[in-house]
Amino acid sequence: QVQLVESGGGLVQAGGSLRLSCAASTSTVSSYVMGWFRQAPGKEREFVASISKSGRSTDYSNSVRGRFTISRDNAKNTVYLQMNSLKPEDTAVYYCAARNGGVTSSRPVDYSYWGQGTQVTVSS
Repeated sequence: QVQLVESGGGLVQAGGSLRLSCAASTSTVSSYVMGWFRQAPGKEREFVASISKSGRSTDYSNSVRGRFTISRDNAKNTVYLQMNSLKPEDTAVYYCAARNGGVTSSRPVDYSYWGQGTQVTVSS
C-alpha cells in the first residue's frame, strides 16, 4: 500500500507559477511510475504528466507541454510538478498517482494509488 500526499496548491494570478509536491509513504517509490492528473468542476479527471521510475522518461498532455515540468527525487520519495505560465483553465484539483511497474501512462485506470488532491486556482 502506498500513501500519497500532495501539497503546494493555492491561488495564483494568470502567468504565475506554482510547484506541487507529492510525498510517498514508501521507500520504494523508485518502483513506481508516477503521474499527475487534474479534475475541474463538472469535468472528468484528465492526464497532466507522467514520469518513469528512473525519471529519464516523461510525458505531458498537449495542454501543458512546454509550461509544466514533472520531476522526481527518489531519495526523498517525492515527485514534483513545476507549473509555469499558469492560465485560468489550469484551475482544478490536482492529484498525484502511482503505477506499480510498467511505463508512463496517461490512463487513470493504470494507476493503483491516488492522493487526496490539492486545489490550484488561477485567477484572470
